[in-house]
Amino acid sequence: MTDTLPAASLDQLALDQLFRQARTYNWFTGEVSEDTLHQLYDLLKWGPTTANTCPARFVFVRSAEAKAKLGPTLDEGNYKKTMAAPVTVIVAYDIAFYEKSPVLFPHTDAKSWFDTKPEAALTTIALRNGSLQGAYLLLAARSLGLDCGPMSGFDNAKLDAAFFAGTTWRSNFLVNLGHGDRSTIFQRSPRLSFDEACRVE
Repeated sequence: MTDTLPAASLDQLALDQLFRQARTYNWFTGEVSEDTLHQLYDLLKWGPTTANTCPARFVFVRSAEAKAKLGPTLDEGNYKKTMAAPVTVIVAYDIAFYEKSPVLFPHTDAKSWFDTKPEAALTTIALRNGSLQGAYLLLAARSLGLDCGPMSGFDNAKLDAAFFAGTTWRSNFLVNLGHGDRSTIFQRSPRLSFDEACRVE
């Protein structure tokens, strides 16, 4: 017997905010406070990962100094919008994620599942689960009333040298955050239908 109430469906406005009306923005207005960034992480951290490995690491680029390091790593098409965004999140992953396993998965010796694997295998695990956490970041940001501009279009090696030299962190993708300028986006592109993208067996 449990006293936990069954989960209820979100209302239509919430679903619109998270999915149906949410868009990828190129240009933003407004500010994003450090308190909001703490709220953002405190939501996204609850999303599931393999054995609770939580390999994603996040760098919130806000200061002029940090933007100056980020700028030279960006492709030309992403430079202006990223420099103008209130915050750019470097969604990274730690290939030594297993060092946190004694705390994050204390039920058993989960560290031993990973610490003898080759770097390529660790990278696969960290990249897959770190990407999941990056997606949780998008949903958490939208739930807090922020808009997002996730993107590739940068030199991973240059970015890693600028921000993560001498560490086990590696960059995955970037997300600009703020309040999106709807006048700068195209009409929404279509999506595949259920029958095109899914099978029920």
